Amino acid sequence: MRAYPLVASAALIALSAACSASPDKANAGESAAAADPIASAVAAPSRTPANTARDTYRHPAETLAFFGVKPGDTVVELWPGGGWYTEILAPLSRAGGGTLYAAAPEGRLKTIEAWQAGKPDVYGAVKLAEFPNKGGAKVPDGSADVVLTFRNVHNWRFAGTDNTAEAFRQIYAMLKPGGTLGVVDHRLPEDMDSALEEKSGYMKRSSIVGFAEAAGFKLAGESDVNANPRDTHDYEKGVWTLPPTLTNKDVDKAKYQAIGESDRMTLKFVKPAS
Repeated sequence: MRAYPLVASAALIALSAACSASPDKANAGESAAAADPIASAVAAPSRTPANTARDTYRHPAETLAFFGVKPGDTVVELWPGGGWYTEILAPLSRAGGGTLYAAAPEGRLKTIEAWQAGKPDVYGAVKLAEFPNKGGAKVPDGSADVVLTFRNVHNWRFAGTDNTAEAFRQIYAMLKPGGTLGVVDHRLPEDMDSALEEKSGYMKRSSIVGFAEAAGFKLAGESDVNANPRDTHDYEKGVWTLPPTLTNKDVDKAKYQAIGESDRMTLKFVKPAS
């Protein structure tokens, strides 16, 4: 948790008490942060304000904890896009001596490459790989402790079910036995038309579970940490109607801002140990 400076009047009142406080109490906040490396990474000063403003919708600390991400892990982030989670995963990995891969189609890692050039102390160690792999730099088979994909399975689905199935097969191959696949995506209610998966940006839980299990994964758990009951899932222009895209611009903007970002499922899969 971030600590904020007290206003001047309160600071004067508290000064004498602070002077007499024990070192253990005075350092309690720092000790708590050090004991929670994910919280420290979420609070990293290298994160951009526009991204931290979305923590209220994306719940990064809770999400990464649910997936069991540890600082020393070999982690693969698939299709990082603008690097929202990379801003957290890079300092987390660096602090714990882990390895972080950013994997996407060729030409779609430009944001990460720019960060590597501009902030090598934070992002210089991030390894780049092609995913789905078509002969480029590859995440070695059996090397990853955790593979993470945030709001991407629907994009793979746009390319067809065969391509989606191949993506899950490649993920399965890169994980160690016992490794974890963490998936967050926009949730389409099970009673809605499955054809909406081809255009709305929403996916049914049963569809993602089906792709994962067909590749060999087992569903290990799920969380509602990223759920949003205000989302009605039925917008003419799909999930992009909601923040942060707001594709309708000023039309009903207040209405969609009040709904907030999409209703998302958070699914944890494991590659069986044997």
